[in-house]
Amino acid sequence: MRGWWREISGLVLPVDCGGCGTPRTPLCEECASALYGTAARRARPVPEPAGLPVVHAAAPYGDAVRAVLLAHKERGALGLARPLGVALAGAVRAGLPRAARAAAGPLLLVPVPSARHAVRARGHDAARRIALAAAGELRRTGTEARALPVLRQWRAVADQSGLTAPERLANLAGALEVAAGGGRLLESGRAVLVDDLMTTGASLVEAARALRVAAGPRFPGPVSAAVVAVPPISFEMNRN
Repeated sequence: MRGWWREISGLVLPVDCGGCGTPRTPLCEECASALYGTAARRARPVPEPAGLPVVHAAAPYGDAVRAVLLAHKERGALGLARPLGVALAGAVRAGLPRAARAAAGPLLLVPVPSARHAVRARGHDAARRIALAAAGELRRTGTEARALPVLRQWRAVADQSGLTAPERLANLAGALEVAAGGGRLLESGRAVLVDDLMTTGASLVEAARALRVAAGPRFPGPVSAAVVAVPPISFEMNRN
């Protein structure tokens, strides 16, 4: 209900830019440029954890991008899902070899799930919403794609904020699983893990593990990942 009301109110009430507050526009040109005006590129956290799939990111997690992501995730600015989806779609494309773009079967955008209590508190699942928008953008530009939200947390995990990189890996180890029947769905295309933000990479390491376990030897190719944003150091170190 909360998400429904936010979507309706966003249509009838004036909104300000989610990045800088410019009135009467959900995202101004300057903040849109910060979000998807730079070519997406390979991103690596420092240190890079074992088991991390190849990750591509659309933007560094700077002031405007941070504000847009937080406005969407924490303050329910659901109208930002579409531009965030455009940014994520760019990161997905950057990670695809040319051969994979023409391969049989759709791209399967698998969102990394948030904790259930966080989704309830926010009133929506941010990563899933952005994945749906990204799949729509990819289809609009000629790439067969769909969101496939098959991952779920099967046990409680601690709040990640304040944890070190090794502590985050330990906290999430074994916490995710693919829902019943999801392994079979994953065989129908090329899976790409997607999320709004990568910091240490712990969530993507665990998500990739869960996908490999579910599909086993039938899994079609390596797991890759795409995110909207990463810390500036993870983005800039792969400039060349």
